[in-house]
Amino acid sequence: MSQDDLTPERMVPSMGMPSNTDRPGRSTPPTRPAGGALALALLLALIAIIGVGYVAWRQWQLLHINAKALTTTATLEQRVNAMEHTLSGTTSQSSVLLQRLNDADEVNRSLREELLSQDQRVRDLEEAVGKLSEKTLSGQDAMRLDETEALLRMGAERYNLFHDAQGAAQAFALASQTLAGVTDDAFNGVRQSIDAEHEALVKSQTADPEQLLDSVMALRNDLPTWPLKPLDEPTTQASTSVWARFRRALYSVIQIHRDNGAPVDIADARIARELVALDLAQAQAGLLAWDNDASAAALKRADAGLDAQFDPQSPALQQAHQRIATLLTQLKPAIPVKLGAALGELRNLRAVHALKPSPDTAAPSNGAKP
Repeated sequence: MSQDDLTPERMVPSMGMPSNTDRPGRSTPPTRPAGGALALALLLALIAIIGVGYVAWRQWQLLHINAKALTTTATLEQRVNAMEHTLSGTTSQSSVLLQRLNDADEVNRSLREELLSQDQRVRDLEEAVGKLSEKTLSGQDAMRLDETEALLRMGAERYNLFHDAQGAAQAFALASQTLAGVTDDAFNGVRQSIDAEHEALVKSQTADPEQLLDSVMALRNDLPTWPLKPLDEPTTQASTSVWARFRRALYSVIQIHRDNGAPVDIADARIARELVALDLAQAQAGLLAWDNDASAAALKRADAGLDAQFDPQSPALQQAHQRIATLLTQLKPAIPVKLGAALGELRNLRAVHALKPSPDTAAPSNGAKP
């Protein structure tokens, strides 16, 4: 549309205005330009269109924003619901964990109380075991002291009755070993006394009885091999002279022997060997009976019998004399040992310890009120 189209002439018919022919008597007023109104109308229309478009655009934008907001709100609502659900689950888990913690605290408290009670029980048990061990040690000490006293009595009686210094020394050695196991140091002096008596018994020992018996038995076994004196044996040398033949002829009828002052009943070789064997057997019996004097007397008789009836020039017989002399030397009586001091000291010390109050009886007396 141009400015030429907007002329008054064209605008009047279009607006339905009456023409000049219809108003003959009225003068024609001066025409005013209508372009400004039209422009204003167009401007207003354009503004209205722009406003409507803007409103429509804003409405569309609001609708779109509302849709997005609704979608976002729904999403947020879902998230909030999920968070609420998660939070409720977390709350329930927290309550469960709190309940478990409370239960664990109760269990720990009960365990602590049980541990305290167990600790007290262990302490009581240790005290009971300590007291029991003390009683056991005291009982063991009493048993060892009884055994020591019995060994000392046995050793002393063995020495006094049988003069068995070796057996008595063994008994005293066992007594010393037994007394060493006693925990009380007060008995160390008694042990020293026992050791002193043991050394005295060892020094007083003559020889081992079994060795002496073996030596005497060896003499008895060698007795049949020892030769008798040559005068008691017939002449066995072969001779072809007349006198030798005459002597052999008379020997079957008449036998002449030299007895050297010995009785007739011991002239026979068998009787002489049996008498010496009997003396050696008596020596063995004396050794078995712990009678050294009887054994020495029997050995002396056997030695005298060997001198009287057996060949003194024989090396075996000379060795037998030496063996008998060695046995007589070993059977010499030793210096007697005085026993009993250690036993008396042990009894006195045990009597003194028996008068002392025990710790179990002394503790209540100290804590008792008058």
